[in-house]
Amino acid sequence: MGSSARGTRARSSRVPGYDCRTARDTAIGAHGARPGLRVAAVAEKRSSADRLKLTEIFLSIQGEALASGAPTAFVRLTGCPLRCSYCDTEYAFTGGEWYTVEQILSHVADIGVRHVCVTGGEPLAQSRCLGLLIALCDAGYEVSLETSGALDIRDVDERVSRVVDIKTPGSGEVDRNRWENLGLLTERDAVKIVITSRADYDWVREQLQERIDVPCPVFLSPSFDEVAAKELARWILADRLPVRLQIQLHKVLWGDEPGR
Repeated sequence: MGSSARGTRARSSRVPGYDCRTARDTAIGAHGARPGLRVAAVAEKRSSADRLKLTEIFLSIQGEALASGAPTAFVRLTGCPLRCSYCDTEYAFTGGEWYTVEQILSHVADIGVRHVCVTGGEPLAQSRCLGLLIALCDAGYEVSLETSGALDIRDVDERVSRVVDIKTPGSGEVDRNRWENLGLLTERDAVKIVITSRADYDWVREQLQERIDVPCPVFLSPSFDEVAAKELARWILADRLPVRLQIQLHKVLWGDEPGR
């Protein structure tokens, strides 16, 4: 999901020029299995008409939520109905290239890691995202979905770890929150909230008392250019707020360097 709190991109390849020649032999699954070996069998079941528009597929360190720190293959789908004030993936709003589920599975297998994150933009804005998630799970990957929280997550495969945003007033999209999604979350999921100001933080504190009652962790991330991480940490500690602080690792490591 595009926001100012993103994963750390160690290597980025726009899909049209993706060069995948060496990583397939190193794909290791949860129990020593190689999910890449199952890709061909799974792909045979997928129609060539099941195409999705992609902006990029890249290898990175996951910088958010429960899989933070894990080498991850990111699949960034194109398009988003929201325009959050702090979004740092505007390049994914338009453009992209059409790829079949089979082609996506092949690229992910060549990256050769166990964790896969489907992100955007807003991945659920493409209805075929649901089929992609199923295909990735069937191929043996540990799959997460980063979503804005504005669209229904009810039909997302139960094997997927869902990272659901809650938009604050400072995002400019607070009216797009689909609060019903919170009742669908399990311990395998996560809630992410980007904080742009003290007013945003106070709003979140109120929502935690009145609306946000979930069985999964709630992560607060400072908007990189608007709130210092140390300041947000002080607020959380002062209130003993039952949340986890999450920092933008890619900007800590590489700043705004393109392709990271």
